[in-house]
Amino acid sequence: MSALTPASEVMLRHSDEFTERRVLFAGDLQDTLPAQFEAADVRVHTQQYHHWQLLNRAMGDNVQFGLTVDAAFVAECDTLVYYWPKSKQEAQFQLYNLLALLPVGAEIFVVGENRSGVRSAEQTVEGHVTLAKIDSARRCGLYHGRIDAQTTFDLNDWWDSYPLHDLEVKTLPGVFSRDGLDVGSSLLLSTLDKHMKGKVLDVGCGAGVMASVMARMSPKVKLTLSDVNAAAIESSRATLAANGIDGEVIVSNVYSDISGRFDMIISNPPFHDGLATSLTAAETLIRGALKHLPIGGHLRIVANAFLPYPDILDATFGSHEVLAQNGRFKVYQATVGRPPRDAKKKKK
Repeated sequence: MSALTPASEVMLRHSDEFTERRVLFAGDLQDTLPAQFEAADVRVHTQQYHHWQLLNRAMGDNVQFGLTVDAAFVAECDTLVYYWPKSKQEAQFQLYNLLALLPVGAEIFVVGENRSGVRSAEQTVEGHVTLAKIDSARRCGLYHGRIDAQTTFDLNDWWDSYPLHDLEVKTLPGVFSRDGLDVGSSLLLSTLDKHMKGKVLDVGCGAGVMASVMARMSPKVKLTLSDVNAAAIESSRATLAANGIDGEVIVSNVYSDISGRFDMIISNPPFHDGLATSLTAAETLIRGALKHLPIGGHLRIVANAFLPYPDILDATFGSHEVLAQNGRFKVYQATVGRPPRDAKKKKK
């Protein structure tokens, strides 16, 4: 079992209150508390595939991954424990979806770190739930209320889009670069050549911006896009469809569901999991790239200049180069080389 987050430690202080309840956990849950939680029934819905992987091992079908919640999955639940994410728009999307399905009178607990903006929970559900703060510890707040009126939820109302060159980018709440192309991805795109060929894997594809721009520059590339976030997966699919671009979009925790080799892997890897700084995904991306690149294949990533990726790249590939940089970001490229002649002889 993983260590519990501060928010889950606050929930444990109240665990005795849940033994007879049918509990649904949702939101930015990042640990295995539901698998340890004593209640009449415990279910989890998550938009994060790596969180689903973590909990599925212990809870099986009682954990659901997806963009929206399945009504039948939550039909018997009488209590919601919602973990507040760092994006208020994401919280609004998820809570409106959940509160449209749970019955009037169901109890709601909202928990989150103060720096995440959990204080805005009361305003977010105003008119549907009257929340009151019932605990404060570990720099977290815990709020409680009951559903007074169900929300209405139509997925079509939550889509947004913006133009980028001759592309239309489709986005949903909680997706990286939801409102426009970020500086780091723009820097990485500036390093791409026109008329490239081969198979390209975009890890952490977000709204599918980088892959779509690459397709415009190099129509002959064969694109595969992947992400752990259900909203990102649906946004990427919608962006490709809106622009008539072919590409396969795969739910994957870095390489967990990726097979085969690619001529290039590109990524603007995250260095946060929720609010916590985490280099795990980026390290897995770099170290695992060798299994998915042929000799001469490239890994090209953009990252904040202060992050320690050069050492990991050198340890994995033997060397790296900086293709572009500005005040905040650097674009790194590492290439799979042929093994030294003496290494080949030793193998024989």
